Amino acid sequence: MFDHTSRYYSIETATITLPDGRTVSYTRRRFLPEGSEMPLLMEVTSTQGERTDQLAARTLSDPLQYWRLCDANNVMNPLELTPEQGRSLRVPLPQP
Repeated sequence: MFDHTSRYYSIETATITLPDGRTVSYTRRRFLPEGSEMPLLMEVTSTQGERTDQLAARTLSDPLQYWRLCDANNVMNPLELTPEQGRSLRVPLPQP
């Protein structure tokens, strides 16, 4: 259902039967990992005006992997990752 690089790839899919008899499939909740426990690839410093997707492209060669940076830095909202220039950020080793 999800691409192998998606944050939801390894999350279990469940189903629920509604009162009217329809069955609905959904992806179970994803719990954020503890960033400090993730294997570290490198640490980088954010630059002026750099967005999270640009940072992911620069460090992980894929802007769609921005969620890995969020996970490694204990951030749920990608907009909160790079609000200030000069912030030291963890870049995790990509995990399967």
